[in-house]
Amino acid sequence: MRQYPAPIADRRIRFALVGCGRIASNHFDALRRHHERAELAAVCDVDPRALDRAVGLTGAAGYTSLDTMLRECTADAVIITTPSGLHPEQAIRIAHSGRHVITEKPMATRWEDGKRMVAAADAAGVRLFVVKQNRRNATLQLLKHAVEKKRFGRIYMVNLNVFWTRPPEYYRSAKWRGTWEFDGGAFMNQASHYVDLLDWIVGPVESLQAYTATLARDIEVEDTGVISLRWRNGALGSMNVTMLTYPRNMEGSITILGENGTVRVGGVAVNEILQWEFAEPDPDDELVADASYQTTSVYGFGHPLYYDNVIKVLQGQAEPEVDGREGLKSLEVLVAAYQSARDGKRVALPLEY
Repeated sequence: MRQYPAPIADRRIRFALVGCGRIASNHFDALRRHHERAELAAVCDVDPRALDRAVGLTGAAGYTSLDTMLRECTADAVIITTPSGLHPEQAIRIAHSGRHVITEKPMATRWEDGKRMVAAADAAGVRLFVVKQNRRNATLQLLKHAVEKKRFGRIYMVNLNVFWTRPPEYYRSAKWRGTWEFDGGAFMNQASHYVDLLDWIVGPVESLQAYTATLARDIEVEDTGVISLRWRNGALGSMNVTMLTYPRNMEGSITILGENGTVRVGGVAVNEILQWEFAEPDPDDELVADASYQTTSVYGFGHPLYYDNVIKVLQGQAEPEVDGREGLKSLEVLVAAYQSARDGKRVALPLEY
């Protein structure tokens, strides 16, 4: 059994963050909401303007070098919100410094890199957390409970849609966007949280076949793709993703059809329960009306709830909801999809035994 540092029970947990781009503000807000138990001690970015904004917003110490921050700051855990391709090496450096690691999705863009991150955290005796805040959405929590309670009976079909838009200006805003090395495409970047639902909600994937295309954006990676899936429980399904929806983000949804139930969770980011029908009643049915919420952000509002678990884990009060090994599950599906699209073949999972 892996040994971790002693729980932090007598003071606030100190966090640092590297990568002060667009998603960092969600982490800043989440930590502010937990100010009685957590504090942001340091922030780091190679862009002086982004760093100045983060320092002004948070009051944390600012650094332009991750290595300098790791030498000088007293953080217990470091949050990685940099471009995806940088996550592995940064996570390994942070783990070697003896800090816990919290990395945004996707944890890595390559399968071997994800495994190296898990191995480095194990070797250093620190925690590796992967941010999957959508799991904390009330809508998805109800759907997860329904599957766990076997309310669907046998699941026949599952469909996920991510119909969003990312204009050319989005990809031109930073050189790393739309590249294989640092970003990944519509599946790897924008739809990563929805790929996570394939295993977390429905169960292990048995095999898949994918097609990807770059139809409109001047980028290396795909702006559109489809995946056909078979789960180990026998269910069939598909995932349809595009960043070319006109004129704005339209839908992020999951539909499950079973012998005793039908559920569709939609809205722009799985934030509305649009259909909820089961053969047998359950107390959860009374919670459906209040689970839906309005949002203008595809990120949802799960970061504070996600950090509640992280803080409790570091205080010795809980087990992690999404650790490195759990994060590898969605990375494996992503890598399999890209392999399938590249080679024109069905890919069976797991990728290795």
